[in-house]
Amino acid sequence: MASNSGQLSPLRGVTRHITGHNAEGKAVIHSSNAGQWESLDESSMAFNVVYTSQFPADLNNDADLRAHEKVQQSKHMGLVNPGGTVCRIVDFAPNNTAVVHRTQSLDYGVVLEGQIELILEEGEPTLMHRGDVAVQRATMHGWRNPSETEWARMLFVLQDCQKLTVAGKEMGEELGIATGIIPPSGNSQPKESSSL
Repeated sequence: MASNSGQLSPLRGVTRHITGHNAEGKAVIHSSNAGQWESLDESSMAFNVVYTSQFPADLNNDADLRAHEKVQQSKHMGLVNPGGTVCRIVDFAPNNTAVVHRTQSLDYGVVLEGQIELILEEGEPTLMHRGDVAVQRATMHGWRNPSETEWARMLFVLQDCQKLTVAGKEMGEELGIATGIIPPSGNSQPKESSSL
């Protein structure tokens, strides 16, 4: 198996196993690949996009695999896949800076290694431990690894959502300090800057 290209953290590498069907319709492993990592925020975070898909996914004749490869090769994917889903693993360096942002999406965030603080606009950070899950509903938020020495890892599944309006304001994507570093997702029009 190839090494995890671009991985920054000392955490165990990630291998993606994709299933499929053989000519007789039996379940098989279609492919197994080492993770491909992209460094962000001056190497305090690394992203590994495991898979992307439209929703609902079209698995006929491997249409989903071709669509995923096309998205990956474009190098223009934002945090959210418009009209679809993204499965992403993120490694956080010790004491990383929280990138406060909002996506127009419904996200499931699962702590795989270490501890992570979920930072919102109101209230104290919520400390999440390995196995904890955040259901992030298009809120302004950030993730911070509070450890001084250990890396942390989360798995995220993001799915595009309908436009959300709260108190008369449309809650579109806001990338905060990541603007210009992470491409916009394209499922939301630019909005007013947040106070965070």
